[in-house]
Amino acid sequence: MPTRQPGEIKPRVYWVGVIDWDRRLFDALIPLPDGTSYNSYLIMGSEKTALIDTVDPTMEEVLISHLNQLEVENIDYLVANHAEQDHSGTIPRVLERYPQVKVVCTPKCKGMLIDLLLIPEDKFITVDDKETISLGDRTLEFIHAPWVHWPETMLTYLREDGILFSCDFFGSHLATTDLYVADEGQAYEAAKRYYAEIMMPFRTNIQKNLERIKDCAINIIAPSHGPMHDKPEFIVEAYHRWAFGEPKNIVVLPYISMHDSTRKMVEYLVEALAQRGVTVKQFDLTVTDLGKLAMSLVDAATIVIGAPTVLAGPHPNVVYAAFLVNALRPNLKFASIIGSYGWGGRTVEQLTGMIPNLKVELLDPVLSKGLPKDADFRALDNLADTIAEKHKEHLAQE
Repeated sequence: MPTRQPGEIKPRVYWVGVIDWDRRLFDALIPLPDGTSYNSYLIMGSEKTALIDTVDPTMEEVLISHLNQLEVENIDYLVANHAEQDHSGTIPRVLERYPQVKVVCTPKCKGMLIDLLLIPEDKFITVDDKETISLGDRTLEFIHAPWVHWPETMLTYLREDGILFSCDFFGSHLATTDLYVADEGQAYEAAKRYYAEIMMPFRTNIQKNLERIKDCAINIIAPSHGPMHDKPEFIVEAYHRWAFGEPKNIVVLPYISMHDSTRKMVEYLVEALAQRGVTVKQFDLTVTDLGKLAMSLVDAATIVIGAPTVLAGPHPNVVYAAFLVNALRPNLKFASIIGSYGWGGRTVEQLTGMIPNLKVELLDPVLSKGLPKDADFRALDNLADTIAEKHKEHLAQE
């Protein structure tokens, strides 16, 4: 059961969310090694009261309990920054408890919430980009942020206090009793994992929205997941590096090996690259945390996929990894494939056909028939030479 109680951010501005210590998978896909939180915020203006987002529906009674603890008898506006259910899923329960509330969202979000949660149409107020709502002594400004990371997303800015309720922007899956970031190393890793798994496919949209908020006087960033940032420059600068930064002298090497042939090739290539001054991040896909793999792709210039052949094609785990890398759209510059086969197959053709979203130069693959032999190791040396030279050329252009 969650343990953190409602926390006051500013006078009459509260965190009323929920800590989910034990959740280990998000969307039946994303590993959560550190749990998560569902952040909901209450703003009690001199005339009106607003709730910013709700919580995952599995935790709806905890949100209601927090509102009861604060003796909230009336909510005028429920701001839905995002329609995904970990943000919106408790809206029906809040409407039941506070029947007079109006749901404030973008026009696109309205349609999605009707579809996802069957909320009656007369419960909505839609707002345009940069539109405002007064709570009396406080003003909410709404900033449309489509594709960060869904098409209907918006941010909410509390002008008088300089608080940006940033939705998934700047978030992290991190369960903690701290209201604000306390351990910057832990927070940085959690935020980078979150960016890699959720935000990286929308890097150009992230770039645009970083520009859009740069003129806001932000004192606190209050995301939908993870601790808040009372030093907002910490997370804003990190996002600038991740979204705008050029790839570094790094090779990511996810692989599978069934009978040691591919493993021997991977080990040889890793050592060859290291000797040439290239950093390698190696991942055995039988045991890899996919979040760690995603994080490594944020900064890498090259991916080399290691794949044995199964039924004339790449190993299914490698296929899954290639699909995810293609979906995440990292800013890679080069790619290659190494691996082994028994009698033939189309591993290279199938894998290269699975990564059309990667705007990469494909380097010559190295495939061994059975265990690698001297000629295969020489080919791996040539591949290492090529990668090292390509990286030097790329870094020299920065």
